[in-house]
Amino acid sequence: MASRSPKGRPRADAPPPGGAEAAATLYLVPLPIGNPGDLSPRAVEVLRAAAVIAAEDTRVALPLLRGLGIGTRPVSYHDHNEATRAPWLVERLREGRDVALVSDAGTPLVNDPGYRLVVLAAEAGVRVVALPGPCAAVVALVGSALPPDRFTFAGFLPRVAGRRAAAIADLRERPETLVLYESPHRALETLDALAAGLGDRRASLGWNLTKPGERTIRGTLASIRAELASWEYVHGEITLVIAGAEGGDEARTLALADRLIPALLAEGLEPRRVRDVVAAALSLPRGEVYRRVLAAAGEGGGGA
Repeated sequence: MASRSPKGRPRADAPPPGGAEAAATLYLVPLPIGNPGDLSPRAVEVLRAAAVIAAEDTRVALPLLRGLGIGTRPVSYHDHNEATRAPWLVERLREGRDVALVSDAGTPLVNDPGYRLVVLAAEAGVRVVALPGPCAAVVALVGSALPPDRFTFAGFLPRVAGRRAAAIADLRERPETLVLYESPHRALETLDALAAGLGDRRASLGWNLTKPGERTIRGTLASIRAELASWEYVHGEITLVIAGAEGGDEARTLALADRLIPALLAEGLEPRRVRDVVAAALSLPRGEVYRRVLAAAGEGGGGA
């Protein structure tokens, strides 16, 4: 891309002067998750100027590019070819050719391919620029009426029931809001598994976000499940937002105490000294810690 504005001022996306980086840039370009109007003017500019456009599915990208009057034919970059395609793209960057990476919808790398390419480009000293733009996880989170200040994005849960249950168990004590994607034909099954593993928490479901008829269904995991079950069939794009664990911070701190106590006892510290060290380090009540110390030491009762 040109590095100067029409008036001669350096562009905001121009590489820093005098650097050792390659002349070309890898751009990560978000595409709309539904509404075509969400494609930013900057994204259009980057796509028009890129020498190479790498797309998760060229059949999806090609009509969009043609609609923008962009004649560049995209090359494929997906989970099954990234081991060979990523090095090939880095070579194009080393030759001085700008590369734009797009996924089918939303921001590249967010549950979509691209991480391997970014790592290789960074290791090669290539400039990497991520453009802001559409992301279903963020759209669903901020419209969920659940706390957005801290959140964990879990992507898609495993399809196999046992592995899915284990993944949900790993999320059970997390105090932050949880965000995940799910396909429509597994939505009811996943909601059942989430309710069983997490309890019937407050939740929100974003359906076909930014598309005509988009909906946000708020309630609990059970009430959302009942709503979906009343549909003739479940279809469309689904993003789930789930409240974090009540008291999750304390539960995680106590779990850490339970790991520290045996280690300190094994080092020969007296139980009361272990109590004092752990309580001070983790800001926990001394009495609660001492009960755990005595249990770990195989003793019963005892005061603080």
